[in-house]
Amino acid sequence: MGAETPARRKRTAREVAASLGASERTVRRIIAEPREDFERRARERRKTAVDLREQGKKYREIADEMGCSVGQVSYMLHVARKNGELPPAT
Repeated sequence: MGAETPARRKRTAREVAASLGASERTVRRIIAEPREDFERRARERRKTAVDLREQGKKYREIADEMGCSVGQVSYMLHVARKNGELPPAT
């Protein structure tokens, strides 16, 4: 089935399950984003981080522009290097 919208939800699976009288596992299964969509979105974000880094931006600038933490930028670039999407760090 999959998520109707990839936007962040305001309630936890536990809260939704309690309000519907269902199990948390059932709620997670129903509202989960399909794996292919998640991986596509992750690749796009990683490409954006790589492009910004290749423009000479620092990790903090990339994080501010992408609206995430410096640690997330570091991890995205680590994965990009591992996958050969970015040359090794010097």
